Amino acid sequence: MVATPIGNLADISERAIEALNTVDAILCEDTRVTAKLLLSRNIATPTRTLHDHNEQDRTPFLIEKLQDGARYAVVSDAGTPLVSDPGYRLVRAAIAAGIHVTAIPGPNAVVTALTLSGLPPLPFMFLGFPAPRSEARKTGFATLRAAEQAGLHSTLIWYEAPHRLIETLEDLIDVFGPDREAAVGRELTKRFEEMVRGTLTEVLEHFRTTAPRGEITLLIGPSAEDDSGAADLDTHLREALTTHSVKDAAALVAGIVKLPKRTVYARALELSRALKD
Repeated sequence: MVATPIGNLADISERAIEALNTVDAILCEDTRVTAKLLLSRNIATPTRTLHDHNEQDRTPFLIEKLQDGARYAVVSDAGTPLVSDPGYRLVRAAIAAGIHVTAIPGPNAVVTALTLSGLPPLPFMFLGFPAPRSEARKTGFATLRAAEQAGLHSTLIWYEAPHRLIETLEDLIDVFGPDREAAVGRELTKRFEEMVRGTLTEVLEHFRTTAPRGEITLLIGPSAEDDSGAADLDTHLREALTTHSVKDAAALVAGIVKLPKRTVYARALELSRALKD
């Protein structure tokens, strides 16, 4: 598993160059993208595609070749393989078959953005890409907000496509509030690298006036130490339960605290039982 540059081709390591030169073939998402890197280092190793659409079908063949002594390097279009990129199925199958798997570490957009963001580095949670549709995206965000109210305290990180960034920031504001600390890394390590920091509202306003382009890494800081979300939820539910059924109280409060109805219903059921006792 060979990490490749996330933008600046000079970031490739000597070990990565040696591995790419000495394996039997390089498995890559897009041979055209990887070709640019190989050309810059005069690497003539053959390339083969390994992407989300063919990995499952190709894995048995590759495992058979590996068992016969073949050596492959797996790369993504940019950064570290498997991190929101193909390779997981192949690695799992290789481990199960007793085949040696190793990694040559290197660039990763998540860690690079985290180090530049000014947000608390530990703990952090990388969540891949948010759902492409707003309703599903908000549900995912609301689940994380519920986890925060149950004690999660972490910097949260996503990748995002530039054409969806503004809508995603709007959804984050709806769920986490306008004042949550945030940062957006754009074109990291490249000529036009940009790191926008501020509240979610401030970051949103920046990209409303400056259209986002390129590779995007989106971060929000952890909830405040004095976050009273859990207490607020219980307060609202206790008040609603005095005049409403559990189902109706949960539906009412879910709209107030912006959490999934099933999460609020489960808590309402617990409080209802406790109040009866």
